[in-house]
Amino acid sequence: MSELDQFYEVVLELVKQGGSLIRENISRQKNIQVKSCDVDLVTETDQMVEKLLMDGISAKFPDHKFIGEETTAQGHKVELTDAPTWIIDPVDGTMNFVHSMPHTCISIALYVNKVAEIGIVYNPVIEQFFSARRGQGAFLNGALIHVSGETELNKALVMMELGTSRDPEKMRIVMENLKTMTPLVHGTRALGSCALNMCMVAMGAADVMYEFGIHVWDIAAGDLIVREAGGTCIDPAGGDFDPLSRRALCASSPELAQKVSGTLVQYYPERD
Repeated sequence: MSELDQFYEVVLELVKQGGSLIRENISRQKNIQVKSCDVDLVTETDQMVEKLLMDGISAKFPDHKFIGEETTAQGHKVELTDAPTWIIDPVDGTMNFVHSMPHTCISIALYVNKVAEIGIVYNPVIEQFFSARRGQGAFLNGALIHVSGETELNKALVMMELGTSRDPEKMRIVMENLKTMTPLVHGTRALGSCALNMCMVAMGAADVMYEFGIHVWDIAAGDLIVREAGGTCIDPAGGDFDPLSRRALCASSPELAQKVSGTLVQYYPERD
């Protein structure tokens, strides 16, 4: 068994344990705290799942590093080095979780030498387990998945989000893009979870996902899953994907990605 195989086996079991916490608590009363604004929320479950994952990985691999949403919110700096680094969103879709909406998930990725090696997105409420290893394909509940391959904008189902920021300029651009894109595409959808939106593209259920203002923990796992499913992830302006840029565009084909990129009004948030 290779080192990466060992890493995957350990995190697989921990993610399942974390999923049990989400499943047990989603319908219960939550202790909710506010982070940067009234709609940027954190619950005890977010903190419990992140701690479970970090403690469990550290016990087996003490030299591994972490970028976690909740530890970052407490003042830990985002720092991606060549060291094996786990990038964790313990509950992506916290707003959904607070409202007991079942579109919520754990998102975790392993970067080694700044390259994504493992990506897992797990929605334990409706039992969707997305996984990918670099060079080994992408899977949903153990079955191989692939993007749709769609190239035409007018046939594309597009995943997008309003996001948690209520910055007026960002909101203006988000609404302008929604107004511009809607007549051009087959339809628009929003699950309330960036990671799950990306996985919809990976499994061929949607054709495009874009979002401004997300963080590296929202997109690190989804990026690998989309690419291993045959899709493409780029910067929304058309350049290379940068996981720390807080900008992402994923699509079922490079042609479709560039068509969407050429349509979007751009927004550049502060980097992670």
